[in-house]
Amino acid sequence: MSVYAERGLITSVIGPNGAGKTSLFNVISGFYTPRQGSVNLDGQSITHLRPSARASAGMSRTFQNIALFHGMSVLDNIKLGAHTNLKSGVFSAGFGLAWARREERGLADTIQRDIIGLLELDTVQHLNVEDLPYGLQKRVELARALVMRPKILLLDEPVAGMNSEEKREMSRFVLDVRKNWDTTVLLIEHDMGMVMGISDHIVVLSFGRPIAAGTPDEVRANPDVVKAYLGTGDETGGDP
Repeated sequence: MSVYAERGLITSVIGPNGAGKTSLFNVISGFYTPRQGSVNLDGQSITHLRPSARASAGMSRTFQNIALFHGMSVLDNIKLGAHTNLKSGVFSAGFGLAWARREERGLADTIQRDIIGLLELDTVQHLNVEDLPYGLQKRVELARALVMRPKILLLDEPVAGMNSEEKREMSRFVLDVRKNWDTTVLLIEHDMGMVMGISDHIVVLSFGRPIAAGTPDEVRANPDVVKAYLGTGDETGGDP
């Protein structure tokens, strides 16, 4: 059984700690090299591409731990997500070359138009990221991953550590991205309420291998999955 994410849908990968979820993401995004098999995007193998080349091909990712740059504003942190597609480098930008300034202004306009409003970051965009509460920092990470309008977005535990309200908001934003941009989403998440609430397709991993796949209802009804991963209580009915 292979792991795949169908275009324009939200696919979640679940399983206990140590099942291989983050390792799978590291293979897909190019940080690990697979011993066998291949990674394909739009029908083309990207198995041997570096992470930066995969980003340029339309792949973007968030990580379990927040990796924002302190001392920089929300807007500047978001801009960094587009660095692989910018023609101007540090040298040209540092010397204030006219074409580099134009490119940066264009990027800022795109972020304002397409991302700031979508993720409701209007009121905090000029604040330093370290001054934001945890839930907003996670939202800025999502914004940074979206700045290149990826074909596929890999979200590694996007609501870890959030309270119920923050989880509901993040779930809504992920659904909005899928709906408004037709972005394919591949999600790792331990919160079964979110997984069951927003996923179109779910893959269950055990010891690095997929053991089941299907819709939320199909996975919820699978007795082996329920016993091994979801439990028998009301864990699937939490707030999305």
